[in-house]
Parts: sequence; C-alpha cells; structure tokens
Amino acid sequence: MAGRLPRSADLTRFCQKLNRVKTLEDDMMETTFNRCLSTIDLTLLGIGGMVGSGLYVLTGTVAKEIAGPAVVVSFIVAGFASLLAALCYAEFGARVPKTGSAYMFTYVSMGEIWAFLIGWNVLLEYMIGGAAVARAWSAYLDSIFSHKIKNFTETHIGTWQVPFLAQYPDFLAAGVLLIATAFISFGAKVSSWLNHVFSAISLGVILFILIMGFILADPKNWSVQEGGFAPYGLSGIMAGTATCFYAFVGFDVIAASSEEARNPQKAVPRAIAISLGLAAGAYILVSVVLTLMVPWHTLDPDSALADAFYRRGYSWAGFIVAAGSICAMNTVLLSNLFSLPRIVYAMAEDGLFFQVFSRVHPRTQVPVIGIVVFGVLMALMALIFDLEALVQFLSIGTLQAYTFVAASIIVLRFQQEKSAAPPQPVRSQPSPGPNEGAGPSELKEYESFSDKLQLVGTDKAKVHREPGQLKAAFEPYLEFLSDFYPGEVVTIAVVTLMVSAICLCSILVFGNTHLHLPTWSYSLLLLLFSLGFLLSLLLIWVHEQQQSTKTFQIPLVPLTPALSILLNVYLMLKLSYMTWLRFSVWLILGLLVYFGYGIWHSKENLREPTSRSVSARYVVFPSSSLEETVQAVQPNPQPLMELPDMVTEEAKR
Repeated sequence: MAGRLPRSADLTRFCQKLNRVKTLEDDMMETTFNRCLSTIDLTLLGIGGMVGSGLYVLTGTVAKEIAGPAVVVSFIVAGFASLLAALCYAEFGARVPKTGSAYMFTYVSMGEIWAFLIGWNVLLEYMIGGAAVARAWSAYLDSIFSHKIKNFTETHIGTWQVPFLAQYPDFLAAGVLLIATAFISFGAKVSSWLNHVFSAISLGVILFILIMGFILADPKNWSVQEGGFAPYGLSGIMAGTATCFYAFVGFDVIAASSEEARNPQKAVPRAIAISLGLAAGAYILVSVVLTLMVPWHTLDPDSALADAFYRRGYSWAGFIVAAGSICAMNTVLLSNLFSLPRIVYAMAEDGLFFQVFSRVHPRTQVPVIGIVVFGVLMALMALIFDLEALVQFLSIGTLQAYTFVAASIIVLRFQQEKSAAPPQPVRSQPSPGPNEGAGPSELKEYESFSDKLQLVGTDKAKVHREPGQLKAAFEPYLEFLSDFYPGEVVTIAVVTLMVSAICLCSILVFGNTHLHLPTWSYSLLLLLFSLGFLLSLLLIWVHEQQQSTKTFQIPLVPLTPALSILLNVYLMLKLSYMTWLRFSVWLILGLLVYFGYGIWHSKENLREPTSRSVSARYVVFPSSSLEETVQAVQPNPQPLMELPDMVTEEAKR
C-alpha cells in the first residue's frame, strides 16, 4: 500500500507543473494579429465597455433605493477604487502587450493553474454579460414600441414556465448578437469603426443630458425638505459604492486589445486613464443633474432619465435618451464580443484550451472561429435563458481577476528580469590576480538549466542588488532574510497578505451579523489580521524592486495593489451565497477541463525536458582566495553532511 503512494519528488514535479509561468518571446511586438489600433481607438473601446445601460438605469436605481443624491459620492469612491485596479492593468498591458488581459498577466507571474481559472471565469463573465446586455437592449427597444414585440412573440410562439429559462424566447436579443458577431468577424478595424459611430452618438446624448439637466436643475431637490443630500447616511453611500463599482468593469477590453495596438507601451496606459476618467466624469455628472432635476425619492428606477425629462415637460427628450441608451448598449455588446474570443485565443494558443480556437484568419487577422462559436453561444443564451439570476456572477469573476492582477503586479515587480541570452554551461573561473578583473562591483555570471545565477564577490556592501533581494539598509536588522532566494520572501509575503485580507474582510462582513462575535473578540481579530496585513506589506517593501523600465509603472508599489486586493476581497464577500455556490460549480467544471486537457497540452509542458532535476538551485562556496565553486543542489533522500569540509572542485555539467 505504501508503495502506491506518490513520492515527494512526484508531488514536487506536479506542483511545479501547476505553478509554471509562461515563457514570453524575446520580441513581444511580433504577432499574428493586425496592429492597427491607435490610442483613440482603444480609448473609445474602453468608454464603450464602461458607459452602457448602467448610465441610464443604474444611476436612478442607486439614487432612489440605496444612496439618495449621495449617489454622486458613491460614484466618486467607486471610480477611485476602479482606478486602483485600472493602474495594475495599465502596467501589465504596457509591459506585456499580448492579448489575454487578466489571464495573460496572471500566467506570466503567478502560475498556470491560476491563469487558467482566471481565464475560465472571465470567459463565462463575458458570455453572461453580453447575453444580459442583449436582453436589456431588446427590452428597452420593445418598451419604446409599447411591448408589441413581446406580445407578438407570446401570442404566436408561446411561453414556458421552466426554471432558469426565460418566459419567452427573445429572438430580437439573439438577432442583434448574431449581427454584431458578423461585424466583429470582419476585423479589428471594422469593429473599431463601428464602435466609433455608436460611441460618438452615445457621448453626444450624454452631453445633451448634461446641458439640459443643468438648465433644469433645482437645488431644492437636495434640501432637507426632500430628505437631504445623504438620506441613507454613510452606510447607504458605501452600499451604493459597491453597486456603482461594477459600472467601471469594462476597461479590461483595452488590455485585451493590446496585441492589436500600434504602440501598446504608450497607448494602453493612456487609453485606460482617459477612458476611466471620462466614464467616471459621465457617471458623476449625470447623477448630479438627475437628482437635481427631480426629487430623488420620485425617480423611476427603470427609466430614470427619460422619466425625469418627461416630468419636467420635455417628453421629446425621452426619445433622444432612448437613442443614446440603445447606442450605449451596442458599444457594450461590441466590447464583449471583441474581448471574449481574444481571451479564448490566448488560452488556446498556450495549449490550455482547444487548439481550434487559436486559428487566426489570414485576411482579417482575427480569431474568426472563436468569434463565431462564442457569438452563437451568447445568442443562444440570450434566446432562451433567464439571465437575471446569473447576472451577479459577473461581479465575482471580475473581482477575482482584479485581485490576481494586483497580486501579480507585486510578484512581477520584485522578480529579476529574465535574460534574453542563451544558457551557457557552468564553468569554473580561475582566481583573479591582484591586477585582474574589473573591480568588486562587476558581476560574474554563470548560466545553467536556463536559470541565471549571479555570483558576486564577498564584499556585499558594494554589490548592485537585484530585484527581490533585501535592501542594504535593512540587512543588519533582517539578516536572516538574506538566506532566501531573490523574490522568495516576497512571494510568501504576498500569499500571507492575501490570506490576511480574506480573514480581515470576513470579520468585517460576517463578524457582527453571521458569526455574532462579542465585542472583545471582534476587536481582537480585527487587530490581529490588520497587523498581519501590514506586516506582510512591510516585508514586501524592505526588498528591492524593479525601478527603471521604459514602460508605465504603477506608483506606490506595494501599497496601491495591496489596497486593490483588500477592496476586491471585501466586495466579493458582500455577494450572496448563491453566487458563491454557482461560482464553485463553475470552478469545478474548469478544473475538469484543465486536468483533462490543459495540463497535458500546455506549451510550457512541451518545453520541459523529459528528465529534469527537481531543483535548479546552486550553493556558492567562497574561498579565501576569492575562488568560487558552484554545486547544483540535486534532490537526494540522504542529507548532505559535513559541508564545511567539502573539497572545492570544478562544477560538473
């Protein structure tokens, strides 16, 4: 029985497979896609992904039911929270200009299985999101024509009462998705041009709403007689923030399009910053004029803007608002259909998903098979499924992606940059004479097993420190951390930081309500987990990080991504238990796909030699004559004895 148990070496190799990272090409600008998108194209794609039906529906719903006129503050806080995540995407999009968005960013820094699960969740998120927007588009258009489309369908086709299925088939929603799929298949330039048209109309309508809204604004609607500016208090503002946060989730389409950008190093950060700023400004200003036009407690949550103009005697403005809403939803549809096939392409290109989706059409230079297949699947979902119960799933997939991207920023920033030079065998170096060598600050470089190891002289004070190594100023106080490999302590600290964030947010969310903790234990647990979070942050900060890069870098690392992690975890824990249950089922399905197909067909798996040592670490033995001996540490069940008496000899290949 004992012989059947897996050996520790097998388990080690298995864990290495799960956590192997993607090997990037030397020239990351080389691609099978058409690099044709400018900064303006990417900016309008981002605006189209963020400014959708939420501007016309979400503002009224949050104002009436959650926050009152303080919805303005909710959008400001939500915009700042989204900025933390957007900055992480901007740095990655500039440094790794490859399609795949959060999936790709996680793969190059965290590991393969985490990247697959992120891509798997984002895949479902885009499918549900696109189908839900298509049904909202259909319902909005149907309401303009007094529900004649719905009545015709129910009369001539019928209805059904089946769990998880819609009351009637929505052919209009399915049709608009199929038409959008056809346009997306023509290439990135056609998709971008179509998005320009709808975005221009949508922005024009928003400008009209703002001008007319400020003309009709009445400050009395924020007065105490109408309930005041914040009738639901601080709790209402924060609850509104959690809802408003999801209005800004569309900016990741810019990162997903970085492989089709002409100059992604500059275009991606600029496009994310401009689009997020314009979207946040639009949401904030529209919330201001909406709550100033009419009293917040009289708003119609389903069509707040159109109803506000109608009640002020401008019923004709409702048609303009309706046109803007239709165009805004068109841009969201295009954004979903544009991003989804590219993420699937990235997973298929890496071998983690079915290879058929990695084919790029030679003329249009887009993954046509992925566009058509997932466009049809999205249309089928919009046709027959009741998506209201699944819409909350969008939140958990997005927040999980944000969390892993923020953690990936910390890990990547404290990693040594990989050398493009081919690996060289280990060689012994002769002892330098008194006048030989370039000085103590020059590094002597050895290569083996494709891992670069830099061996330095014994005078550590004068050595240039690589990313991931302990800062010189803290070495006298934290000397025990110097024994770890560069980046190893940071990786452990990131895991500890995420665990502390989960525990801290769990106490904040469930401590008083579900767990019914007494005050003393509630306060003690908050203090302990807060200290764990802060100590992890401090442990990361005392290590060197990559300072000078030619691309955009997020400021205040590791503080900014750590705050993003904390906020995302808090919002995830605020979701309902049914959302977590559905999320768990989808994760299990994803793991079946990964272990049944992805782990065996991964390109990183093909790169691995048939026999390789479990560890590629080396021990350096400095001698008094400044000679250095490098010995590979191989997995050996017998302990290594009498290291001080080991005879130095030339390292063998």
